[in-house]
Amino acid sequence: MRKLATIGYEGATIEPFVRALKSARVRRLFDVRELPLSRKKGFSKSALAERLDRDGIDYVHVKALGDPKSGRTAARAGDLTQFKRIYGRHLKTADARQALIYLGEAVLQSKSCLLCFEYDPSDCHRQIVASVVSKAVGIKIEHLFVPQPADRSSDEQKRARRSHRSREGAPAPQHETW
Repeated sequence: MRKLATIGYEGATIEPFVRALKSARVRRLFDVRELPLSRKKGFSKSALAERLDRDGIDYVHVKALGDPKSGRTAARAGDLTQFKRIYGRHLKTADARQALIYLGEAVLQSKSCLLCFEYDPSDCHRQIVASVVSKAVGIKIEHLFVPQPADRSSDEQKRARRSHRSREGAPAPQHETW
């Protein structure tokens, strides 16, 4: 069965990030950030597209599926209930619904991956997008994780591993399809 991958670049550098995509045989990366900019070298739209192209991975920015500013603000404040409410409303807009249809068709063509910042997909809207697409087109979700640098604190590494283990094999949350 075909899978839709997701990945976050929080704490990553570009080369291990690209290796994770290649290892998972990703052919197309869908950037679901509203603003595809980053202070992290290599993760802004143009630089990322150029880097991925060298390894035969297509880059597609899907702005309509980005988390609106109010949703990002709620998530940063730790109000995940408000974040999910805001993003759920956003997914009902005409542009987002059209983007979901496009994404659903595209992920059936080649191994695809959704990109956003957060390391943990449960804290990120890419999990919501992946769940909607998964349910609509009948594919499984695979969360990819970039190995973290050795200088990341051991508490952060333990928390990330616990979070990753707790989600393995867990069913995707149910969301309204388009």
